[in-house]
Amino acid sequence: MEHMTLVKDGYTITTDKEKMVIVDIHRWLSEEAYWSKGIPFDLVKTAFDHSFCVGVLCEGRQVGYARLVTDYASFAYLADVFVEEAHRGKGLSIAMMDVLLGMPWVKHLRRMMLSTIHAHGLYEKYGFRACKYPERLMEVLQGAGMYLAGGK
Repeated sequence: MEHMTLVKDGYTITTDKEKMVIVDIHRWLSEEAYWSKGIPFDLVKTAFDHSFCVGVLCEGRQVGYARLVTDYASFAYLADVFVEEAHRGKGLSIAMMDVLLGMPWVKHLRRMMLSTIHAHGLYEKYGFRACKYPERLMEVLQGAGMYLAGGK
C-alpha cells in the first residue's frame, strides 16, 4: 500500500505509520477522547497496527489522527478521529479526510460508517448520512467495548 504525505502550513499530514507517534495518539485517546478515556496502550497499538491510519504531525508531535478499520475491498469504519484543541480551526480535520477519502482504493468501498456526537457537519461534506436502515444495525459492547461506548 502506497503512503501519501503532504505538508500544509507547517503541518505534515501522512499515511506513513512509521512517521506517526503512537505514544501521542494513546495519550490523547486515553486522556482527552470522550469515547476512550482510560483505554490501555496495547489496545490503541493493536488498533493502530491493524488499521489504515492518517496522522497530522507538528514539530515531531502527533497532533491529529484518524483510522479506517477496513478490509480494503468493500467496507471501512472511520474511528478515533481527533485534532488537538490547540491545532483546531486550521483545516486539519478536512485535510485528513481529504487524504483518507482520496485514496483510490477507498473510493471503491461499498460502505463506510462512523459514529459521532458533534461532527456531523464535517462528515456530511464527504457524503456520510444517517443510516438509511438503522433497524438493520446491531452491536455488542463487551470488555474493551466500554471504551468505544464512551459512556453514552
